[in-house]
Amino acid sequence: MSTAAWIIIAAIVIILIWVIAIYNTLVKLRNNRENAFADIDVQLKQRHDLVPQLIGAVKGYMEHERGTLESVTNARNKAMAAGNINDKISAEKELSAALSGFSIQVEAYPDLKASSNFMQLQTELSDIENKLAAVRRFFNSATKELNIAVQKFPNVLFASMFGFSEEQMFDLGEGRAAAEKAPEVKF
Repeated sequence: MSTAAWIIIAAIVIILIWVIAIYNTLVKLRNNRENAFADIDVQLKQRHDLVPQLIGAVKGYMEHERGTLESVTNARNKAMAAGNINDKISAEKELSAALSGFSIQVEAYPDLKASSNFMQLQTELSDIENKLAAVRRFFNSATKELNIAVQKFPNVLFASMFGFSEEQMFDLGEGRAAAEKAPEVKF
Protein backbone atom coordinates (compact mmCIF):
# COMPACT_ATOMS: atom_id res chain seq x y z
CA MET A 1 0.00 0.00 0.00
CA SER A 2 1.30 3.46 -0.82
CA THR A 3 2.10 6.23 1.62
CA ALA A 4 -0.76 8.35 0.27
CA ALA A 5 -3.24 5.55 1.01
CA TRP A 6 -1.97 5.26 4.59
CA ILE A 7 -2.27 9.02 5.06
CA ILE A 8 -5.87 8.94 3.77
CA ILE A 9 -6.75 6.01 6.06
CA ALA A 10 -5.12 7.77 9.03
CA ALA A 11 -7.04 10.99 8.26
CA ILE A 12 -10.33 9.07 8.06
CA VAL A 13 -9.60 7.30 11.37
CA ILE A 14 -8.73 10.62 13.06
CA ILE A 15 -11.92 12.25 11.77
CA LEU A 16 -13.97 9.25 12.89
CA ILE A 17 -12.43 9.36 16.38
CA TRP A 18 -13.07 13.11 16.50
CA VAL A 19 -16.79 12.66 15.55
CA ILE A 20 -17.14 9.89 18.15
CA ALA A 21 -15.62 12.18 20.78
CA ILE A 22 -18.14 14.93 19.89
CA TYR A 23 -21.04 12.47 20.11
CA ASN A 24 -19.86 11.07 23.46
CA THR A 25 -19.47 14.57 24.89
CA LEU A 26 -23.00 15.49 23.83
CA VAL A 27 -24.40 12.25 25.30
CA LYS A 28 -22.59 12.90 28.59
CA LEU A 29 -23.96 16.46 28.80
CA ARG A 30 -27.52 15.33 27.94
CA ASN A 31 -27.33 12.67 30.66
CA ASN A 32 -26.01 15.24 33.16
CA ARG A 33 -29.02 17.43 32.36
CA GLU A 34 -31.45 14.54 32.78
CA ASN A 35 -29.79 13.61 36.08
CA ALA A 36 -30.10 17.21 37.24
CA PHE A 37 -33.81 17.13 36.42
CA ALA A 38 -34.15 13.89 38.38
CA ASP A 39 -32.88 15.84 41.40
CA ILE A 40 -35.57 18.44 40.75
CA ASP A 41 -38.16 15.66 40.48
CA VAL A 42 -37.27 14.41 43.97
CA GLN A 43 -37.82 17.87 45.45
CA LEU A 44 -41.01 18.37 43.43
CA LYS A 45 -42.37 15.06 44.72
CA GLN A 46 -41.73 16.20 48.29
CA ARG A 47 -43.43 19.52 47.56
CA HIS A 48 -46.38 17.75 45.93
CA ASP A 49 -46.74 15.51 48.98
CA LEU A 50 -46.54 18.45 51.38
CA VAL A 51 -49.08 20.67 49.64
CA PRO A 52 -52.16 18.54 50.56
CA GLN A 53 -51.02 18.45 54.20
CA LEU A 54 -50.61 22.21 54.25
CA ILE A 55 -54.00 22.70 52.62
CA GLY A 56 -55.60 20.35 55.15
CA ALA A 57 -54.16 22.34 58.03
CA VAL A 58 -55.43 25.58 56.53
CA LYS A 59 -58.79 24.42 55.19
CA GLY A 60 -60.81 25.02 58.35
CA TYR A 61 -59.49 28.55 58.67
CA MET A 62 -59.95 29.47 55.05
CA GLU A 63 -63.20 27.83 53.97
CA HIS A 64 -64.36 30.98 52.20
CA GLU A 65 -61.02 31.26 50.35
CA ARG A 66 -61.88 28.19 48.31
CA GLY A 67 -60.63 29.68 45.03
CA THR A 68 -57.08 29.94 46.32
CA LEU A 69 -57.12 26.39 47.65
CA GLU A 70 -58.55 25.08 44.40
CA SER A 71 -55.93 26.85 42.30
CA VAL A 72 -53.12 25.33 44.42
CA THR A 73 -54.71 21.88 44.21
CA ASN A 74 -55.29 22.14 40.45
CA ALA A 75 -51.75 23.38 39.86
CA ARG A 76 -50.35 20.53 41.97
CA ASN A 77 -52.38 17.97 40.00
CA LYS A 78 -51.15 19.39 36.68
CA ALA A 79 -47.56 19.33 37.95
CA MET A 80 -47.85 15.70 39.03
CA ALA A 81 -49.42 14.69 35.69
CA ALA A 82 -46.83 16.44 33.50
CA GLY A 83 -45.03 13.94 31.30
CA ASN A 84 -41.88 15.45 29.86
CA ILE A 85 -39.36 17.98 31.14
CA ASN A 86 -40.87 20.96 29.28
CA ASP A 87 -44.42 20.14 30.51
CA LYS A 88 -43.11 19.81 34.07
CA ILE A 89 -41.34 23.17 33.86
CA SER A 90 -44.56 24.83 32.70
CA ALA A 91 -46.69 23.12 35.35
CA GLU A 92 -44.23 23.99 38.11
CA LYS A 93 -44.35 27.66 37.10
CA GLU A 94 -48.11 27.53 37.63
CA LEU A 95 -47.76 25.76 41.00
CA SER A 96 -45.17 28.29 42.22
CA ALA A 97 -47.51 31.15 41.32
CA ALA A 98 -50.43 29.44 43.11
CA LEU A 99 -48.32 28.83 46.22
CA SER A 100 -47.34 32.50 46.28
CA GLY A 101 -51.03 33.48 46.28
CA PHE A 102 -51.67 30.89 48.96
CA SER A 103 -48.97 32.39 51.23
CA ILE A 104 -50.53 35.84 50.86
CA GLN A 105 -53.97 34.48 51.85
CA VAL A 106 -52.52 32.81 54.96
CA GLU A 107 -51.26 36.16 56.25
CA ALA A 108 -54.88 37.16 56.92
CA TYR A 109 -55.33 34.42 59.57
CA PRO A 110 -53.36 35.06 62.80
CA ASP A 111 -54.80 32.00 64.57
CA LEU A 112 -53.63 29.77 61.75
CA LYS A 113 -50.12 31.20 61.90
CA ALA A 114 -49.99 30.27 65.59
CA SER A 115 -50.86 26.61 64.92
CA SER A 116 -47.83 24.38 65.51
CA ASN A 117 -48.89 21.97 62.74
CA PHE A 118 -49.15 24.81 60.29
CA MET A 119 -45.83 26.28 61.38
CA GLN A 120 -44.09 22.93 60.93
CA LEU A 121 -45.61 22.45 57.48
CA GLN A 122 -44.73 26.02 56.52
CA THR A 123 -41.12 25.44 57.64
CA GLU A 124 -40.94 22.22 55.63
CA LEU A 125 -42.35 23.98 52.58
CA SER A 126 -39.79 26.74 52.97
CA ASP A 127 -37.00 24.16 53.19
CA ILE A 128 -38.24 22.35 50.08
CA GLU A 129 -38.51 25.64 48.17
CA ASN A 130 -34.90 26.46 49.09
CA LYS A 131 -33.75 23.01 47.96
CA LEU A 132 -35.73 23.43 44.74
CA ALA A 133 -33.97 26.72 44.04
CA ALA A 134 -30.60 24.99 44.46
CA VAL A 135 -31.43 22.03 42.20
CA ARG A 136 -32.95 24.39 39.60
CA ARG A 137 -29.65 26.25 39.49
CA PHE A 138 -27.81 22.94 39.02
CA PHE A 139 -30.25 21.89 36.29
CA ASN A 140 -29.90 25.21 34.49
CA SER A 141 -26.12 24.92 34.71
CA ALA A 142 -26.24 21.43 33.16
CA THR A 143 -28.65 22.71 30.48
CA LYS A 144 -26.36 25.65 29.74
CA GLU A 145 -23.37 23.30 29.32
CA LEU A 146 -25.36 21.13 26.91
CA ASN A 147 -26.63 24.12 24.94
CA ILE A 148 -23.12 25.56 24.62
CA ALA A 149 -21.78 22.21 23.42
CA VAL A 150 -24.59 21.92 20.85
CA GLN A 151 -24.00 25.48 19.59
CA LYS A 152 -20.22 25.59 19.38
CA PHE A 153 -18.22 24.73 16.31
CA PRO A 154 -17.57 22.00 15.16
CA ASN A 155 -20.22 20.27 17.34
CA VAL A 156 -22.97 22.24 15.62
CA LEU A 157 -22.15 20.41 12.41
CA PHE A 158 -23.02 17.05 13.95
CA ALA A 159 -25.41 17.83 16.84
CA SER A 160 -28.66 17.89 14.88
CA MET A 161 -27.55 14.88 12.85
CA PHE A 162 -27.19 12.95 16.14
CA GLY A 163 -30.55 14.25 17.45
CA PHE A 164 -29.24 16.93 19.83
CA SER A 165 -30.76 20.40 20.06
CA GLU A 166 -30.86 23.32 22.45
CA GLU A 167 -32.87 22.52 25.56
CA GLN A 168 -35.16 24.68 27.69
CA MET A 169 -33.94 26.17 30.96
CA PHE A 170 -36.07 25.87 34.10
CA ASP A 171 -37.08 29.52 34.12
CA LEU A 172 -40.05 30.57 36.20
CA GLY A 173 -40.88 33.48 33.92
CA GLU A 174 -42.93 36.26 35.48
CA GLY A 175 -43.21 34.44 38.81
CA ARG A 176 -39.43 34.13 39.15
CA ALA A 177 -38.93 36.70 41.92
CA ALA A 178 -41.74 35.31 44.06
CA ALA A 179 -40.76 31.67 43.49
CA GLU A 180 -37.09 32.15 44.31
CA LYS A 181 -38.02 33.72 47.63
CA ALA A 182 -38.78 31.13 50.27
CA PRO A 183 -42.29 31.35 51.73
CA GLU A 184 -42.29 33.70 54.71
CA VAL A 185 -43.29 32.54 58.13
CA LYS A 186 -44.25 35.57 60.22
CA PHE A 187 -45.42 35.76 63.79
